[in-house]
Amino acid sequence: MVDIGCRIDDQRWLTLVADPDAVLAPVAAAALAAADAPKGPLELAIVLADDAAVRRLNRDYRGVDRPTNVLSFPLADDARAGDEAAAAGAPLLLLGDVVVAYETVTAEAAEQGKAPVDHLRHLVVHGVLHLLGYDHDADPDADAMERLEARILAQFGVVDPYAARSA
Repeated sequence: MVDIGCRIDDQRWLTLVADPDAVLAPVAAAALAAADAPKGPLELAIVLADDAAVRRLNRDYRGVDRPTNVLSFPLADDARAGDEAAAAGAPLLLLGDVVVAYETVTAEAAEQGKAPVDHLRHLVVHGVLHLLGYDHDADPDADAMERLEARILAQFGVVDPYAARSA
C-alpha cells in the first residue's frame, strides 16, 4: 500500500493542475515502482508551495539562501529500512516530503518551452527518487538517475527532459 498525498500551500498551483492528487500521485507511484521502493506500506507527501517557502527551507536545511525548483526531505535514514519494517510488521514507513516551488517551476517551464504540468511531473519524479536515495552529484549516478526519470516520464507522455542536452 502506498499513500501519496498532495498539500497545496500556494493556490496558484490549481491554475495549472485542477486535481493535483489525480495528476501527481500516479507519477510518484510510478517513480516508486520503477526505483524498486521498499515493499512495505509507505507514505509520502507532495507539497505545492511557493518560492518564499522553498527559499526558507533551502536556507534552513541546506544553507543555500535562494529558492530552487524542488526539495526532498527523506524521513528515513535509509529508504530500504522500509523492507525491514514491513517484515517486522511495522504499520507504515513515512518516506518523506517533496516540496515544489511555484514561481521557479513555472519560470523554468516557460524558459525551456515545456508545459508547466510536465515540468512539475518531472520534478515530482526527481524528488521521489531523491527520497529513495538516488543522487546526481557524480556523473555515473546522474546518468542513471536521468535515464530512470526519462523512462518513468515516458509512461505519462512526457518528453525526455534531458533529450536536448544529450542531442
